[in-house]
Amino acid sequence: MYQKVLVPLDGSELAEAALPQVRNLAAGGFIGEVILLSIIEIDLMGIPSTRAGVIDLPALRKGHFDRSQEYLEKIRAGLHAEGINVKAVAVEGRPAQTIVNYAEANGVDLIVIASHGYSGMKKLMFGSVALRVLHDSHVPVLLIRPESCRG
Repeated sequence: MYQKVLVPLDGSELAEAALPQVRNLAAGGFIGEVILLSIIEIDLMGIPSTRAGVIDLPALRKGHFDRSQEYLEKIRAGLHAEGINVKAVAVEGRPAQTIVNYAEANGVDLIVIASHGYSGMKKLMFGSVALRVLHDSHVPVLLIRPESCRG
């Protein structure tokens, strides 16, 4: 049994492709708690500034966190309605490293994450948060490919 299962979500359908597998594990009694994790990465490039050239970073950060919490709460409520013990967390950082660090710091037993499944040049050009997590994590990683999520 996995006491704590971490599911990184970025708001995309691809990331949510991990959720059916989480539901299956929970239905089988293999999960104690699911942690939905959203990583907020603040990129100041292309952000319009005021006339004085000042960016209201606290307001920008708050907006990102508010949107992330709203999204996570929707997913959390759905899983909770299915009887799954779930909590939602949003943190700021660089995605792959933040996922790995969060898992290790919080006693996570398994990370369930979806991957684009790129290969060859696309993999080299785009990289993959999922593959970096798989490579860097000391916690077991269940990597879900989108093909396995299509019904």
